[in-house]
Amino acid sequence: MQIGIFAVGRLKSGPEKDLVARYLDRLKKTGKAQGLDFSKVTEINESRAGNAATRKREEAAALENILSPETVLALLDEHGKSLDSLGFAGEIEKFRDNGKREMIFAIGGADGLDPALTERADLVINFGNMTWPHQIVRILLAEQLYRAVTLMAGHPYHRA
Repeated sequence: MQIGIFAVGRLKSGPEKDLVARYLDRLKKTGKAQGLDFSKVTEINESRAGNAATRKREEAAALENILSPETVLALLDEHGKSLDSLGFAGEIEKFRDNGKREMIFAIGGADGLDPALTERADLVINFGNMTWPHQIVRILLAEQLYRAVTLMAGHPYHRA
Protein backbone atom coordinates (compact mmCIF):
# COMPACT_ATOMS: atom_id res chain seq x y z
CA MET A 1 0.00 0.00 0.00
CA GLN A 2 1.25 3.46 -0.88
CA ILE A 3 1.40 5.90 2.05
CA GLY A 4 1.44 9.64 1.40
CA ILE A 5 1.16 12.89 3.30
CA PHE A 6 -0.84 15.92 2.19
CA ALA A 7 -0.03 19.12 4.06
CA VAL A 8 -1.30 22.66 3.93
CA GLY A 9 1.81 24.77 4.39
CA ARG A 10 5.39 24.17 3.45
CA LEU A 11 8.30 23.20 5.66
CA LYS A 12 11.22 25.55 5.25
CA SER A 13 14.79 24.32 5.40
CA GLY A 14 15.87 23.71 8.95
CA PRO A 15 15.83 21.17 11.75
CA GLU A 16 12.12 20.36 11.43
CA LYS A 17 12.43 19.52 7.74
CA ASP A 18 15.59 17.50 8.42
CA LEU A 19 13.89 15.47 11.16
CA VAL A 20 10.85 14.72 9.00
CA ALA A 21 13.17 13.65 6.17
CA ARG A 22 15.08 11.34 8.53
CA TYR A 23 11.93 9.51 9.66
CA LEU A 24 10.50 9.31 6.15
CA ASP A 25 13.79 7.91 4.86
CA ARG A 26 13.64 5.23 7.57
CA LEU A 27 10.04 4.52 6.60
CA LYS A 28 11.01 4.10 2.94
CA LYS A 29 13.75 1.63 3.86
CA THR A 30 11.75 -0.50 6.27
CA GLY A 31 8.21 -0.24 4.93
CA LYS A 32 8.61 -2.36 1.81
CA ALA A 33 8.99 -5.57 3.80
CA GLN A 34 5.64 -4.79 5.45
CA GLY A 35 3.90 -4.08 2.16
CA LEU A 36 4.06 -0.30 2.64
CA ASP A 37 5.72 2.11 0.24
CA PHE A 38 6.06 5.73 1.20
CA SER A 39 5.07 7.69 -1.89
CA LYS A 40 5.47 11.41 -1.23
CA VAL A 41 4.60 14.56 0.64
CA THR A 42 2.27 16.88 -1.24
CA GLU A 43 2.49 20.42 0.09
CA ILE A 44 0.20 23.25 -0.91
CA ASN A 45 0.30 26.91 0.05
CA GLU A 46 -2.27 28.12 2.51
CA SER A 47 -5.28 29.69 0.84
CA ARG A 48 -5.31 33.50 0.77
CA ALA A 49 -9.12 33.72 0.85
CA GLY A 50 -10.65 36.36 3.09
CA ASN A 51 -12.42 34.04 5.55
CA ALA A 52 -11.73 30.74 7.24
CA ALA A 53 -14.60 28.79 5.65
CA THR A 54 -13.47 29.69 2.15
CA ARG A 55 -9.83 28.94 2.96
CA LYS A 56 -10.77 25.49 4.26
CA ARG A 57 -12.92 24.80 1.19
CA GLU A 58 -10.11 25.79 -1.18
CA GLU A 59 -7.55 23.68 0.70
CA ALA A 60 -9.96 20.72 0.75
CA ALA A 61 -10.46 21.03 -3.01
CA ALA A 62 -6.70 20.76 -3.52
CA LEU A 63 -6.68 17.56 -1.45
CA GLU A 64 -9.68 16.11 -3.28
CA ASN A 65 -7.85 16.67 -6.57
CA ILE A 66 -5.20 14.10 -5.60
CA LEU A 67 -7.56 11.49 -4.13
CA SER A 68 -9.00 8.59 -6.05
CA PRO A 69 -12.32 7.17 -4.82
CA GLU A 70 -10.42 4.16 -3.43
CA THR A 71 -7.83 6.19 -1.49
CA VAL A 72 -8.00 5.75 2.27
CA LEU A 73 -8.14 9.24 3.75
CA ALA A 74 -6.83 9.74 7.27
CA LEU A 75 -7.25 13.22 8.73
CA LEU A 76 -5.23 14.69 11.55
CA ASP A 77 -7.77 16.75 13.41
CA GLU A 78 -8.19 17.89 16.99
CA HIS A 79 -11.67 16.33 17.06
CA GLY A 80 -10.42 12.92 15.96
CA LYS A 81 -9.91 9.92 18.18
CA SER A 82 -6.75 9.41 20.17
CA LEU A 83 -4.78 6.28 19.41
CA ASP A 84 -1.72 4.85 21.04
CA SER A 85 1.11 3.75 18.76
CA LEU A 86 -0.12 0.15 18.63
CA GLY A 87 -3.61 1.32 17.68
CA PHE A 88 -2.20 3.63 15.00
CA ALA A 89 -0.15 0.77 13.53
CA GLY A 90 -3.22 -1.47 13.71
CA GLU A 91 -5.31 0.97 11.68
CA ILE A 92 -2.69 1.11 8.92
CA GLU A 93 -2.32 -2.67 9.01
CA LYS A 94 -6.11 -3.13 8.75
CA PHE A 95 -6.35 -1.01 5.59
CA ARG A 96 -3.32 -2.74 4.06
CA ASP A 97 -4.68 -6.19 4.87
CA ASN A 98 -8.06 -5.27 3.36
CA GLY A 99 -6.34 -4.69 0.02
CA LYS A 100 -6.27 -0.91 -0.02
CA ARG A 101 -3.68 0.44 -2.45
CA GLU A 102 -3.22 3.98 -1.15
CA MET A 103 -3.55 5.87 2.13
CA ILE A 104 -3.14 9.62 2.46
CA PHE A 105 -2.65 11.38 5.80
CA ALA A 106 -3.87 14.99 5.62
CA ILE A 107 -2.67 17.87 7.79
CA GLY A 108 -4.83 20.99 7.49
CA GLY A 109 -3.87 24.61 7.61
CA ALA A 110 -4.14 27.13 10.43
CA ASP A 111 -7.94 27.10 10.20
CA GLY A 112 -8.21 23.33 10.32
CA LEU A 113 -9.95 21.07 7.83
CA ASP A 114 -13.15 21.55 5.89
CA PRO A 115 -16.03 19.60 7.50
CA ALA A 116 -16.77 17.93 4.16
CA LEU A 117 -13.44 16.11 4.44
CA THR A 118 -14.51 14.55 7.72
CA GLU A 119 -17.49 13.01 5.93
CA ARG A 120 -15.14 11.56 3.27
CA ALA A 121 -12.49 10.40 5.75
CA ASP A 122 -11.93 6.77 6.62
CA LEU A 123 -10.05 7.68 9.78
CA VAL A 124 -9.88 10.87 11.87
CA ILE A 125 -7.24 10.96 14.59
CA ASN A 126 -5.57 13.49 16.83
CA PHE A 127 -2.17 13.73 18.46
CA GLY A 128 -3.64 14.86 21.77
CA ASN A 129 -5.87 17.66 22.94
CA MET A 130 -3.26 20.37 22.62
CA THR A 131 -2.86 22.53 19.55
CA TRP A 132 0.41 21.76 17.74
CA PRO A 133 2.28 23.87 15.20
CA HIS A 134 2.12 22.51 11.66
CA GLN A 135 5.84 21.67 11.66
CA ILE A 136 5.60 19.58 14.82
CA VAL A 137 2.55 17.69 13.55
CA ARG A 138 4.54 16.74 10.47
CA ILE A 139 7.38 15.45 12.67
CA LEU A 140 4.97 13.51 14.89
CA LEU A 141 3.28 11.93 11.89
CA ALA A 142 6.54 10.93 10.21
CA GLU A 143 7.82 9.37 13.43
CA GLN A 144 4.57 7.50 14.08
CA LEU A 145 4.50 6.15 10.53
CA TYR A 146 8.02 4.83 11.00
CA ARG A 147 7.09 3.44 14.42
CA ALA A 148 4.03 1.72 12.92
CA VAL A 149 6.21 -0.07 10.38
CA THR A 150 8.64 -1.20 13.08
CA LEU A 151 5.75 -2.49 15.19
CA MET A 152 4.42 -4.47 12.24
CA ALA A 153 7.88 -5.93 11.72
CA GLY A 154 8.40 -6.82 15.38
CA HIS A 155 11.44 -4.53 15.44
CA PRO A 156 12.63 -3.42 18.92
CA TYR A 157 12.37 0.33 18.09
CA HIS A 158 9.09 0.48 20.03
CA ARG A 159 9.46 -0.29 23.70
CA ALA A 160 6.31 -0.35 25.81
